[in-house]
Amino acid sequence: MIWSDFVPKDIRDLYEVKDYRHAAAILAHEFPIEYKEICQALRDFRITREDIRKPGGNESTIPKKLSSFLRPLGWDEKQLQSRMIADDVEVHQDTHKVDYLKGRIAFDMEWNSKDQTFDRDLFAFRTFFDYDRISVGVLVTRSNDLDSLFNEMGESIKKKYGASTTHMNKLLPRLYAGRNGGCPVLVFGITKKLVDNRYDSQEKNIAS
Repeated sequence: MIWSDFVPKDIRDLYEVKDYRHAAAILAHEFPIEYKEICQALRDFRITREDIRKPGGNESTIPKKLSSFLRPLGWDEKQLQSRMIADDVEVHQDTHKVDYLKGRIAFDMEWNSKDQTFDRDLFAFRTFFDYDRISVGVLVTRSNDLDSLFNEMGESIKKKYGASTTHMNKLLPRLYAGRNGGCPVLVFGITKKLVDNRYDSQEKNIAS
């Protein structure tokens, strides 16, 4: 079997999916309830051109839409604090945060932050994994499939979602380089198939 056998076809049709260190198989076999919740949230998730235009970076409407599906199911933001003690003296302290945590699954979404945010996310996954707090990390970001849509929407949108922001082409080299350490990671890239224009008031105004 290959990784795609563990990701439902309708999800693969909507998202660009990348699997590292057998994350999909681990989710399907070891955490079927949490994985079912993730898949259903991804099925229900949609964005509009109006969402894309709105300001707000990673606090925009788009991450909040995903939160609306996951928070009621107990996927909560979580911090891990680690301390290094030498001769009863604290010599180092780190804090690592993930957007959603349930059981042993960590989940982050990066819609439009600076691309260095991926380093933070992957290091958090790695740290939670090394301290045996999680078994798998899940990350949702933009697929570069959206770039053509941004170009169609004008120069200001193209600039807003520029090369130095979070998208798949900025994430994959970091995963290839092993920034996640030993932590298995499953990545979902948001594609144009998830853009629903039915409720785009600005498009309706232009059309009228």
